[in-house]
Amino acid sequence: MNQVRTRPVGSWIDLLSHLPETAPVAWLRNGEGFVGWGEAIRIPVGPGNDRFARAQADFADFCAGLRIMDDVNLAGTGPVAFGSFAFDPRSSDSELIVPRVVLAHRGGHSWLTTIGEPEHFLESIPGIVGRSASRIRYLGGARSVDEWLDTVETAVHAIRSGALAKVVLTRDQIAVSSERIDVRVLLRRLARRFPQCFTFACGGLVGATPELLVRRTGSEIHSIVLAGSADRGTSPREDHRIGAALLHSAKNLEEHQLAVQSVARTLEPHCAVLDVPAHPSLLALTNVQHLVTQLAGQLVTDASALDLVATLHPTAAVCGTPTADALELIRAIEGMDRGRYTGPVGWLDAHGDGEWGIALRCAEITGSQARLFAGCGIVAASSPPAELEESEIKLRAMRYALDGLEEDQRDAVPENELA
Repeated sequence: MNQVRTRPVGSWIDLLSHLPETAPVAWLRNGEGFVGWGEAIRIPVGPGNDRFARAQADFADFCAGLRIMDDVNLAGTGPVAFGSFAFDPRSSDSELIVPRVVLAHRGGHSWLTTIGEPEHFLESIPGIVGRSASRIRYLGGARSVDEWLDTVETAVHAIRSGALAKVVLTRDQIAVSSERIDVRVLLRRLARRFPQCFTFACGGLVGATPELLVRRTGSEIHSIVLAGSADRGTSPREDHRIGAALLHSAKNLEEHQLAVQSVARTLEPHCAVLDVPAHPSLLALTNVQHLVTQLAGQLVTDASALDLVATLHPTAAVCGTPTADALELIRAIEGMDRGRYTGPVGWLDAHGDGEWGIALRCAEITGSQARLFAGCGIVAASSPPAELEESEIKLRAMRYALDGLEEDQRDAVPENELA
């Protein structure tokens, strides 16, 4: 029987300085979170609508064979599984990874969890590398720009005909590096530029998402819903004007309300109380502004974080409304397999606590190649050229991480706080 040991390691640790060179897993926000290395077990998850339940059952079976010694006893201590799931249940591109070692810092506590023989893990892990000198070439994606514009037009016609209310369409882009892409460098750049986002790495999927699908800590749950986007201004005055226009945009408010309603309807049966603000606020990130609504509730069921993910995914923010109709339209016209983009990504502990985001602002890394993604919510008032411009704005996050561009003057406008 493998032994799992969680022990405190101090009041604060720079997690980014302890990323392993090969296949790191990470979940970070504002300097807090987890990094992991090694694999105690990798759990591949096949297709099917029951894939979340099967993944959780396999993780529970693994944990049942462990001797757990936990000197910290907080959410995220003991064995932790990091997961990334495909958007479409027909896909088999989903997995859970339980690292052999997890280093964490959350809520003023730092700890180290090891599975297997005790070693001096911290001393053996190399520090973060310096700036990458790679040269990046950007190629096309699965669809040309003209083809993608035509796809948006097709979706708008379907919505105006009454077939559905909203659908989310994805663009991809291939980037090729002159040398192997170092995931540690990407994570450092993303965490530095987007500290309020959830910066993640799991199975080669790397990104920084502002959207929290669900967080469960005991009986408390939270969700952060984003839908509706605009660019940042080049000055505080222009930035304010763009943000005010976004807050009053009928098209973006409709898109946002559909996303919030889909999450609230799903969470309400699990909650004694669910707080849903009546109006969105503005979240200003470095490269884009979003409409955001933060939901909070108290559970009355014993649903785990992954149980809640299973009921929530896919939300209107990443699929559309009605969900089944939007998914069928995506399969019919998107013209690509978006893989784990817009799928759930996050972590789960043996007690059912966890945090799961939606894989946005991300790329799939394979050796010297990266596949970047951006998505746009299409409603009746959508304009294909405007949606193309929005997708370009959203691609900037991963392009920055790959290119290592210097921060521009828009970074002087601070990011808002998330819960």
